[in-house]
Amino acid sequence: MAAKQQLINANGQPTYGVFAEGVEQINFMDFDLRSPMDRKLSGLAKRFKFNQFQFIGLISPELIVGIAIVDLKVASNAFVYLYQPGSQKFEEFSFIQPLAMNTAIDPSPNDGEAYFRKGKNRLSIKATSRPGVRKVQVSLAAGVEIDATIDESTSYNPLSVCSRAGYQGWVFTQKSNALVCNGSVRWGNQQFDLESINALASVDWSCGYMRRETFWNWGSLSCQLADGRRLGFNLAAGVNETGTSENALWLDGKMIKIDMVDFQFDRYQPQHAWAMRSNDGIIQLHFEPKGQRKEKMNAVIAASNFTQHFGQYYGEIHLPDEVITLDGEWGFSEDHYAKW
Repeated sequence: MAAKQQLINANGQPTYGVFAEGVEQINFMDFDLRSPMDRKLSGLAKRFKFNQFQFIGLISPELIVGIAIVDLKVASNAFVYLYQPGSQKFEEFSFIQPLAMNTAIDPSPNDGEAYFRKGKNRLSIKATSRPGVRKVQVSLAAGVEIDATIDESTSYNPLSVCSRAGYQGWVFTQKSNALVCNGSVRWGNQQFDLESINALASVDWSCGYMRRETFWNWGSLSCQLADGRRLGFNLAAGVNETGTSENALWLDGKMIKIDMVDFQFDRYQPQHAWAMRSNDGIIQLHFEPKGQRKEKMNAVIAASNFTQHFGQYYGEIHLPDEVITLDGEWGFSEDHYAKW
């Protein structure tokens, strides 16, 4: 059996850049982690400084769902929110586990499971390399049940990136958008069939030894164009920008890389529109928030100021052979400060 492609090489250092074939295993315990003064750190320090999270977005004009599992070792948290654009109904659920109890994320982006459990609330995101699917299952005591299958077969091309973070750290992320999905969402007395409402999925799998204090802005879209093609993008600023970026779009599964993106917004006016422009001129968009999930946490050793908006994108995407116009397609944006 062939050895899995690993991120950390024989010298204890990560390979940086964009991985056309992806990375099968994040062997973080092989990393030569040191202090800023070059002192080698212990295996226990390697384990507890390693952060992981996954986010799944399910998007259609009829329903928007956000699902996350976050493992920070000193604590873990998970959240689920649902928004119905037609009625503007919104509900969110958030959970925290001290010392990341009943939480685990396998260090394999395409062949592993992330799970979170607290009482009667259970979340699981499980990837299988064959036949190339990611299974999402959520069961909440409040009456939310999600059973979704995301198609990650050879018809899609994810973006896998590793970049430096601060003096001694690094961040790895794998992103993909506008993925075909099916399954069901039960929300109270409402039942949604994901295939019937033309829902598409986005997947964010991230980990690493991140800067002690960091922030990022983020934009994400998954939609079906009028001609039937699937369009998605992932845009970010503030993280994963040392040598490369995590900016890309997907058109029917084919990835097109995008240069650095400038985010213009007023974080103290959450209803105001955002502007997003890429240096290469491909992205010329604005985003109109329709709602948000916001959470602040300020503990002794960790802090977070998190605002994730859901809303509509307008503007143009300039490709070499066409210009794609967006006119109210649904997606996400985010403004996030974190102290790990």
